[in-house]
Amino acid sequence: MQNLPRMNRLFENNGKCLDVAVDHGFFNENSFLSGIEDLPATIEKLVEAGPDAIQLPPGTASLLQFIPNRKKPALVLRTDTANVYGKELPHQLFSIMIERAAEKAAMLDAVCVCVNLLFLPGQPELHGKCIKNIVRLKAECERLGLPVMIEPLVFRPNSQAGGYLVDGDPAKIIPLVRQAVELGADLIKADPTSPVEEFYRVVEIAAGVPVLVRGGGRAPDEDLLSRTWALMRLGIAGIVYGRNVIQHPEPIKMVRALMSIVHNDVSVVEALANL
Repeated sequence: MQNLPRMNRLFENNGKCLDVAVDHGFFNENSFLSGIEDLPATIEKLVEAGPDAIQLPPGTASLLQFIPNRKKPALVLRTDTANVYGKELPHQLFSIMIERAAEKAAMLDAVCVCVNLLFLPGQPELHGKCIKNIVRLKAECERLGLPVMIEPLVFRPNSQAGGYLVDGDPAKIIPLVRQAVELGADLIKADPTSPVEEFYRVVEIAAGVPVLVRGGGRAPDEDLLSRTWALMRLGIAGIVYGRNVIQHPEPIKMVRALMSIVHNDVSVVEALANL
């Protein structure tokens, strides 16, 4: 665990962070494209809204980085893709990392890279592939001073849930987060626990590594803001929300409402008033 200079850029606003994930097209799922069909327009709106970071894959990162604005959000570079998000799992699962990921991240001036650590019931080979990806990526990134954000994801059985539904069981999330930390994570991006109040245990098990919380599927505004408010009080370093921003009718207003909670500690009532 290192205090890497690029992490200072990610957390320069009072040590907390809102990262908006716009890497959904990387996973070849049609439903994930809702709200981002016109990606240049989406990026333009997000830059106007002013989150701390935007998460993009290599092929579209230039839409952010070529904008001539010194104060635009930082880039978090997604480095891997997988085929685990459909209604039915394919016969052969994969998790593939892009070649020379760290080098590309450095060339794109990313503040960190993001990589999955997937855990699906009955799929140990996929888990092993993710570990290999992380070990390789971590070695590349250390040479370039790039922080690695590891995303531990615990899925419910596909036969039970049908599609991209995560498991909020703390007993499953906690050991996977610790594994991510011990593989060398500089940042953790994890799902909220069920119940949310148990998330303090995730922060504790991360042993000082900053923990960001994923947003998951679309949630009602008040539920999302209330959950965010509660999680900030449990010691998280920030949030990584995608669909709850990009699929919102007013994404600029939603970013600003979330930023007010993450950075200014406003109440849920105050944040809702701005939507």
